[in-house]
Amino acid sequence: MTAVQGHTEEIDFIDRYRKWSDCDPVELFDAQITKNIDKSKQSIADNIQKEARSASVLFIWTDCDREGEYIGTEVRAFALRGNASIEVKRAQFSNIEKSHVIRAANNPKDLDERQALAVAARMELDLRIGAALTRFQSLKLQGRYGLPPDALISYGSCQFPTLGFVVDRYMRVKNFVPETFWYVKLLHTRDQTTTTFNWDRSRLFDRMAVVLLFESCMTGDTALVKGVARKPARKYKPLPLTTVELQKQGSRFLGMNSQRVMKAAESLYTSGFISYPRTETDQYDQTINLQNLIGKQKDDTGNWGWGGYAQGLLNGEFDQPRRGKHNDKAHPPIHPVAYATSSALSDPDKRKVYEFVVRHFLACCSKDALGETTTVNIDYGGEGFHASGLTVIERNYLDVYPWDRWESSQMLPRYQEGERFSPNEVTMQDGKTTAPGYLTEPELIALMDANGIGTDATMAEHIDKIQHREYVFSLSRNAATAPGRGSGRGRGRGRGGRGGLTGARGGDSGGGGGGGGGNNVFVPSNLGVALVEAYDVIASDMSLSRPFLRKEMELNMKRICNGELSKESVVHQSLEQYRDVYAKVSLRIDQFRQTCARYIEANAN
Repeated sequence: MTAVQGHTEEIDFIDRYRKWSDCDPVELFDAQITKNIDKSKQSIADNIQKEARSASVLFIWTDCDREGEYIGTEVRAFALRGNASIEVKRAQFSNIEKSHVIRAANNPKDLDERQALAVAARMELDLRIGAALTRFQSLKLQGRYGLPPDALISYGSCQFPTLGFVVDRYMRVKNFVPETFWYVKLLHTRDQTTTTFNWDRSRLFDRMAVVLLFESCMTGDTALVKGVARKPARKYKPLPLTTVELQKQGSRFLGMNSQRVMKAAESLYTSGFISYPRTETDQYDQTINLQNLIGKQKDDTGNWGWGGYAQGLLNGEFDQPRRGKHNDKAHPPIHPVAYATSSALSDPDKRKVYEFVVRHFLACCSKDALGETTTVNIDYGGEGFHASGLTVIERNYLDVYPWDRWESSQMLPRYQEGERFSPNEVTMQDGKTTAPGYLTEPELIALMDANGIGTDATMAEHIDKIQHREYVFSLSRNAATAPGRGSGRGRGRGRGGRGGLTGARGGDSGGGGGGGGGNNVFVPSNLGVALVEAYDVIASDMSLSRPFLRKEMELNMKRICNGELSKESVVHQSLEQYRDVYAKVSLRIDQFRQTCARYIEANAN
């Protein structure tokens, strides 16, 4: 039994193309590439080759996902160099419980060559497209508009759509024009309780129309109760935990950015406290012994506060977890595999993530929260109004999962269908529409997930990268919305320019290292806005800041896995698409620079 550390080989251009001054960036779309063993991992390759000499069978236990298949082909290649006749098999498993390991060992499979080819296609595309466009835009903008002569202005086919989401929301906020609306509100007091009845029309943007409807209302003497509906209500327990959900909720509830969440989760995994934290699966295999996992949490010697709850689940309160729609066939949902006392986890980030994982798991094994909603519909002067109230009857999973809120709302007095009453107050009021907020990290991750930008294993890296390049800054909500902020001011500098928020960077509570967690939001720098706008102006039908090209690429990767497309055809198609954008920008480079200058130099002084 021996191990690897992820990819052992790396691809790069041959020496002829490695120096920026040796070729035109456009040549990199077709330049010859080579595969070499990572110098830091040469000993791993040598070890596998040596071990193969005295073995007859190689059994590969890498993760059962695309990357695992590709890494498996690397291992196979090293082993065959040491023993050309060695038999190669792989274990197919989704978790490391004893029964699953034994079943996988007894049912060996062949490596999935198609999945490995999909990874090879992605690696080649990322290298060629990233290198060509990084060199192109860096060489065209270096030394201009306050950028240093050696500025590295990087491009990545996931990195730029991620930036595009931030810029799109920023521009919506910046260009938002509030509109005034009007509405009618009715109040009625009964049994010392004042009930607010909301207008069925919600709100209208035509003041005169609302005035006329309001006056029509006032001609009525009494309100008629048209109906009283009482319905059971249910708040569903959470789905089993995926990587994307862990990152989103970690930012929303734990005040941590996705990088910190994943770092803590990976440490907990290597320490044996939780399962593998990189998974797309939100359904438990029926063979997993959930009761056994719950039992490990019932003797709560560390005083986390869930021991009694876990015991209650074992005593009959257990309910099968919900089944989501995703199963990567490689790893189960994230769950605790061992009990850890709080004192055993010295790092506060690990304590937070461990507590969240355990409470989320226990909530998944619980019953839904139950309640009752009451809705009263009335007619007053020909206009409809309604009031609703919620009564929580059984909290169930909410008792162990404090991050979900479901509280009893206003208590409605008793109303009977057909009765009439005189309102205490009927008023016409106005308000204004408000701008959307800047993107939070959970919102950004959700957009990336919905548009196929990055994987559960790489989303946090892409978000971190656009901050590292200073295309985007993570700021507290207060800083981002303060007067004079968010105007795109400030001169670009360094790798990504300092602007957007007059050079403000970093974050406060929980932001740590470029943040985005807790109450932080993302706002682009001047250079970040400039690059997105420049590509949008020149190649609006196929902009590099939009998710469509990368999403299509990811769909084609799946088609490689399904045997519908070859690796060569997918690589050729994607390269031609990006080459076309490159050609358009090259032909209009002056316009590209002018657009960048307009944003980078705006109000620089």
